[in-house]
Amino acid sequence: MKKLFMIVTFAAMAAGGAATAQNHNITLEDIWTKRTFTPKGIGGIRSMADGEHYLSMTRTGISKYSYLTGEKVEDICVFGGPEQQKKARPLPPMEGYEMSQDEQKILLSSGFEPIYRHSGVSDYWLYNIQDKTFTQLTKNGKQRLTALSPDGTKVAFVRENNLYWMDLESLEEHQITTDGRLNEIINGTTDWVYEEEFAITRGFQWSPDSKKIAYMRFDESKVKEYNMQMWGALYPEDYKYKYPKAGEDNSKVELWVYNLDNAKATRLISTGKDIEYIPRFQWTNNADMLAVMCMNRLQNQMAIYIIDDVNSGNMYGVYIEKSDAYVEVPDTWQFITVGKGKKAQEQMLITSEKDGYRHIYLYDLNGYLVKQVTTGDWEVCEVAGVDVKNQRLYYTSREHGAINKSLYMIGLDGKKKQCLNYKVDSDIAKTILSHPSLHQREGNLFLGTYNATFSNGCKYYICTFSDANTAPVYTLHDANGKLIKTLQDNAELQQKMADYGTGSKNFGTFTTSRGTELNCYMITPKGFDQASKRYPVLIYVYGGPGNQQVTNSYGYSDYFWYHMLAEKGYVVFCFDGRGTGGRGTQFKKQTYRDMGRMECEDAIEAARWLGQQSWVDKDRIGIWGWSFGGYLSTLSLLKGNDVFKMAIAVAPVMNWRYYDNIYTERYLGLPKDNAKGYDDNSPLNFASSLQGNYLLIHGTGDDNVHFQNSAEMVDRLEKAGKQFEFRIYPNKNHSIYDATGNTRLNLYQLMTDFILRKL
Repeated sequence: MKKLFMIVTFAAMAAGGAATAQNHNITLEDIWTKRTFTPKGIGGIRSMADGEHYLSMTRTGISKYSYLTGEKVEDICVFGGPEQQKKARPLPPMEGYEMSQDEQKILLSSGFEPIYRHSGVSDYWLYNIQDKTFTQLTKNGKQRLTALSPDGTKVAFVRENNLYWMDLESLEEHQITTDGRLNEIINGTTDWVYEEEFAITRGFQWSPDSKKIAYMRFDESKVKEYNMQMWGALYPEDYKYKYPKAGEDNSKVELWVYNLDNAKATRLISTGKDIEYIPRFQWTNNADMLAVMCMNRLQNQMAIYIIDDVNSGNMYGVYIEKSDAYVEVPDTWQFITVGKGKKAQEQMLITSEKDGYRHIYLYDLNGYLVKQVTTGDWEVCEVAGVDVKNQRLYYTSREHGAINKSLYMIGLDGKKKQCLNYKVDSDIAKTILSHPSLHQREGNLFLGTYNATFSNGCKYYICTFSDANTAPVYTLHDANGKLIKTLQDNAELQQKMADYGTGSKNFGTFTTSRGTELNCYMITPKGFDQASKRYPVLIYVYGGPGNQQVTNSYGYSDYFWYHMLAEKGYVVFCFDGRGTGGRGTQFKKQTYRDMGRMECEDAIEAARWLGQQSWVDKDRIGIWGWSFGGYLSTLSLLKGNDVFKMAIAVAPVMNWRYYDNIYTERYLGLPKDNAKGYDDNSPLNFASSLQGNYLLIHGTGDDNVHFQNSAEMVDRLEKAGKQFEFRIYPNKNHSIYDATGNTRLNLYQLMTDFILRKL
């Protein structure tokens, strides 16, 4: 399939560099402390049970809106209202909420304290809608993952590695597990590596009838510890946690079910010889039937089992998927009712890459394929909504090229497909076209990035659209895509972007010497003159497996930082090399067991290609990246020391033996079986090749990519007699961020200064 974005050639990209009259210069303070370019959004959208109304949360409370009109109906919950002002101790700021199924109570969270990147503890409050009262659930310590039961009469939560449930009438706590201990046993939530690599933190689920709780138990006692020193007191504090590196032992994981009626817990399944991971589990629509996903150590085989009676533990297989490389954990996995009346049956909806592209499939609960719902040489991104009544679903996909994400509606039988992207002749087009920059189209449709949140029953949806040069637009639609109301168009920000002369991010492709066509974008200085000027170029790279950076979507910090650099005369260039996502498994999985080599070759190829362009100063090409991108920028500078003048690496991996086992073994296999794959492209082995200017940056509190990586690289460079620049951020994690924005401001000041001095 021809990629539609190829209509934008590099000649057009160069010509598109000019912008409107520029009245202001972008500063780092604008980006990180003043938040000048922060878009407005709509927070905490939740459909109500009737499918005719939705809730939205702001700092001041939770309000009810009509889907039919988009207008506010009433304020459901007001934080700091008259009832609260009478109290001696006011409510703390509320951060999240969940409404009970009977819509009479709201569970609120406050005071979030992070543990890792995706987890933390909070205080929880119960708001009674009828009485307008707030009640703190417990004063016995902050909880994790507190969740209402389906019937709204109970909650379950995790505290100090143990699982509890609470009756909301009496507020009496019932402790389900008692063996939870730090760095030993975890109940109801997950260990570090599951959280980071399988994106699962909630390790428990209520049954549909609210009488049982299925939960995970992790025994991480044999997993090796990683130790970080945290500075601030007279003596540094040691922080230890379990981190399984490549080839090392994992937690032993079990799945249990707890019956509230008899307070009995039953073990259903555990990891062992054939099962290394349990990345997902969920109840079916049957309150006695649980589905469990299992994977082997190499993650090249994934199976789904149905436990058809949680009381007996009897189970059978309904799905298996294998790969010569690895199987991705499905983005969508749910149980739905297909058919009507007597023909209705519960089926499993799942996404899979087994035909070479991620598509949507339906299986019955006996394991037979019912239908491949979507087909084609393009990727499904996610299933956004399932309309059981009308037997259709909504999904987003890369059907308009890998850089775009479009919204579609299709029948469960794979028929009557319809694209729901904005139309060029619609009212919303005026908002998009108000920014004087390039917007991609196909026929009468705008291309960009679409996401949708559906009402209960899928009668309505709220769409969020952006493209590379358009801030997010929020619109309300009926099920067939008809616009009801524009909820937020960020017109003020769009005008501000024009006032600052941000120009455009323009897309194209280039072809490597090996004949591989790669997607890329470019941001150029105002008045870009390709005929008579030569410009320095900064390449941004990430490059990790399945990742995409070249997408037609709105960015924030780096987008405006790149425009700031363009104001100073730099061209910013980004590409997605071999191994990245959006282009099918053959393109993505070709780096399997050889991670880093092709990605580095493509980075060097990009620099060589740029050096051949008449408008590029080939002696002033730099590269930077963060995390995997920091690994790749370092390796590219060392292997491509004849084309790169400088590199910046933030929080980089320097040796894949130092990284966690789920991620690394998925792409490289076990270290004992593939030593060459681990070592041949480790930057540590090329330290003596450093010739250009190198800035290495790392936070000492990085629980993800350990500071150990940079410490080892510093040692190798020093032994090789090489000079470089090194900045540490004490106690900062992988994001190198604090709530004030001061740390990020300092970081970007550092990198900007280095670029101005060295490129």
